[in-house]
Amino acid sequence: MVVVALGLLITGPLSVIDHHEDRISADFNRARTDTLDPFSAVFSHVGNTEYVIGICLLVVAVLYWRTRDLRWSLVPLVSISLQATIFLFATMAVGRQRPPAIPMDASPPTSSFPSGHTGASTALYFSLLLMASTRIERAGLRRLVMGVCAVLPVLVGLARLYRGAHHISDVVVAMMNGVACALLAFHWWKATRRQTVAHRVRAATA
Repeated sequence: MVVVALGLLITGPLSVIDHHEDRISADFNRARTDTLDPFSAVFSHVGNTEYVIGICLLVVAVLYWRTRDLRWSLVPLVSISLQATIFLFATMAVGRQRPPAIPMDASPPTSSFPSGHTGASTALYFSLLLMASTRIERAGLRRLVMGVCAVLPVLVGLARLYRGAHHISDVVVAMMNGVACALLAFHWWKATRRQTVAHRVRAATA
């Protein structure tokens, strides 16, 4: 509801934001170079649905193989599933037009708000960041994994802006949505873990 409300505000009573964002889109348009174009293509593709789903399923499989903890392994999948559900409802309800920039990619048949690429990559990598913060014991490796997981969604969002696919508010709200979904998925696991521990304690006491 919050995501939809923000979209309706931006396209309705606060439509003046659109004009300011159009200028930002034009600035990204003018900033394109032969050097940056291929880099933006790579990070834009990182947020593609097939890549996000493929990486997520691979991570789920590896986590389950290593831990045999099904609920823990499903945290990234729960996160991207929540994000996708909210994204679909928001994009249908808001129906925002793409920015008036020269597009570098064929845009999917959804509206500009929010950015699906950015939301999906944020939901996936932020959930992995949260998981890494609690399970990777080696400090150097933990910081490296968390740093990569924090930077990748930002690069995806910048790539989508650079390639003319979204307004800046589409990207910002998508990142907020992805972070919220990752937190929900992670705390779902924590809540179920507490319930499991409490059940085992009651069973042992009995």
